[in-house]
Amino acid sequence: MCGRFALTVDIEKIAKTFGVAPTIEITRRYNIAPTQNVVSIVRNGTTHLTELRWGLIPSWAKDESIGARMINARAETLVEKPSFKGLLRSKRCLIITDGFYEWRQENGHKTPMYISMKDSEPFAFAGLWDNWKSPDGQQLRTCTIITTGPNEVIAPIHNRMPAILLPEARDAWLDTTIKDESLLTHLLAPYPSEAMTARAVSRLVNDPKHDGPELLA
Repeated sequence: MCGRFALTVDIEKIAKTFGVAPTIEITRRYNIAPTQNVVSIVRNGTTHLTELRWGLIPSWAKDESIGARMINARAETLVEKPSFKGLLRSKRCLIITDGFYEWRQENGHKTPMYISMKDSEPFAFAGLWDNWKSPDGQQLRTCTIITTGPNEVIAPIHNRMPAILLPEARDAWLDTTIKDESLLTHLLAPYPSEAMTARAVSRLVNDPKHDGPELLA
C-alpha cells in the first residue's frame, strides 16, 4: 500500500515538470497522510492543478467515513470493483510527489524508508478521483492512489508500491477519451527500478503530526 508521502518542491517546479499553470498555492510537505489534501492534476475541460482529499468517497456513498478505508486501489482489480471501474474510464488524475515512505521489517522493528527518484525530480502516482455531496450539501473531491506490484528497489521493503506513471504515459492517463481498460491498466506496471533509490529516515515520520525536513534525516 501507499500510506504516506512527501512533496517538498515548489509550485513553479511542479508547473514546469508537468506542463501546467501554477494556479494554486502550496507549502512544502514532508509527511502527507490520508484524509489530507494532496496536489493533483486533473483534466476536466482543461488540464489543471487542483487539491483533492486523499481517501476516495464514491459519489454514491452515504457516509464520508468510507474515505479513510479507500486510500489505495489495487491495479489488478480496478475493472472488477464497482467503486473503481467507472472512475477508471472517466475520472483519472495524477497525484504529485517527490518521495514516499514504506516501512521495512527488520529485527522486530519497522524502519521507515524514503523512496524517491535518483535525480530527485517530482513524479506522479496514478490516481482516481470522484465528487461526493454530503447530506448537508457540502461538495468534496477525493482521490485514491493506485498500487501495483513492487520493483526491485521496493521488493525488499514491501510487497506493493504506488503505480508511478512514466512521463510519456501521463497524458494518456489524463485523456478521458481513452476508455480501453486493458490499455489503461497496462500503464500501471512497476516503475523501472534503475531510476529509483531508497534510504532509511527518521522514525519521526511514524507520527503524522510531525511534518518538516528533519523527517528525511
